[in-house]
Amino acid sequence: MTSQGVHSDSDRKAGEGRRASPAMRCALRSLADRVSRGVAMFAFLAAMLLIGGFLVFARAVETWPVDRNATADGIVVLTGDVQRINDAATLMVQGRGKRMLITGVHTGTTWAHIAHANPVAANVRCCVDLDYRARSTVGNAIETRRWAENHGFNSLIVVTSTYHMPRTLLELEHVLPGTKLLPHPVAAAQYDSSRWHTDRGALLFLAREYIKYLAAFTRTSVEADPEHSPFAALFGGKRPLS
Repeated sequence: MTSQGVHSDSDRKAGEGRRASPAMRCALRSLADRVSRGVAMFAFLAAMLLIGGFLVFARAVETWPVDRNATADGIVVLTGDVQRINDAATLMVQGRGKRMLITGVHTGTTWAHIAHANPVAANVRCCVDLDYRARSTVGNAIETRRWAENHGFNSLIVVTSTYHMPRTLLELEHVLPGTKLLPHPVAAAQYDSSRWHTDRGALLFLAREYIKYLAAFTRTSVEADPEHSPFAALFGGKRPLS
């Protein structure tokens, strides 16, 4: 083959490559457009799912049902608001439970401090246990399980703030799947559940709790037991127990 023939073949192939390039670029642009639209649609659906979930969450917090005549083996109250302990102690006085656990008590807090802040609690001192180990809602659940198992309790009235109840029940159901849980939500001093759609502060407060709930839901879906799981500290930012 002559050098002229070689050059002719090379020139022809180069021309074909140049002719193919616009078609290739067009195909790549089309693929990129489809991927971009797919990502945008996924983001839109995810956003709608999150917003819809938040609305359901907010509605549940706002209209949480309460059985005013409920009785159980034990009553567990999570610290964080003075009114929680007062309500739980009132339930004990009414004979709605055999014993009461106050979980998440600060290490510097004594029974005298609790009774001073909640006078009604002084009437049930004989039947109240204090948990100083729990450092988070996960820790509350772990210590509640230990307490319930030690006393052979199969049903619990759960006392905490309205906004905190969904996450609390999620954690307790995770560690006590066979225990009957009866929620007794308490109105929180720092949060008015009826104003979240008109008050920016209340909306942000509830949104933060919703994010915590989603994190807890994700974590409990993949872990077997929070007491021995690295995810509990990873998601919560601290160890659940001291």
